[in-house]
Amino acid sequence: MAKFLYEFYTNINCRTNVQANLRIYHNFWFIIMCILSGTEIKKQLKEEKLTIEPCDYANIGIASIDLTLGDEFRYFVHHNGPVPISDEAGAKDYQKFSRIMKCDDGRPYFLGPGQMCLGITKERVQLPSDLCALVEGRSRFARLGLSVHITASFINPGSNNQTVLEIFNASSLTLALYPGTKVCQMIFMTMEGQAHYNGIFQDQAL
Repeated sequence: MAKFLYEFYTNINCRTNVQANLRIYHNFWFIIMCILSGTEIKKQLKEEKLTIEPCDYANIGIASIDLTLGDEFRYFVHHNGPVPISDEAGAKDYQKFSRIMKCDDGRPYFLGPGQMCLGITKERVQLPSDLCALVEGRSRFARLGLSVHITASFINPGSNNQTVLEIFNASSLTLALYPGTKVCQMIFMTMEGQAHYNGIFQDQAL
């Protein structure tokens, strides 16, 4: 999918490659047709192929379901020296440079301009082996500069997790993040074949 989308956005306006453009258009619309509708999401939930706990059917839209923000946030603290970005670095090294804050009793987490924190959804989503998913933000919050992921939007088939969100404030405003807010939406896509994720981020936490 990523390859098709990359080709679509980078080559679709190339007038000298009409056949390639037609192929990219075909692949792009094939991807779109694989997205589950709201009706199909409800069907998969009722048949227990897809599990979301807790699940509020009122949060299911025409082609996605809204997920709510949990009450724990991980913020980064000052660190002297560079932090290595490499395959050899531990997948959870970020925990060395951050702390957890719990916001209960209706208190918000305040995210300043240009700041980033980690949040986590209240809902746990278990995908069957023939479904994968994408997490995206909501337009009303994006217009205030709120991003809910930093390139890591893909959810693997067979995963069973609360979703960790890389929340970034791109605005000049301080944003108040309230637990329980419908902060993001999850989009489900059918796969050709089956696979099952069993990596380091299974049963993930902040």
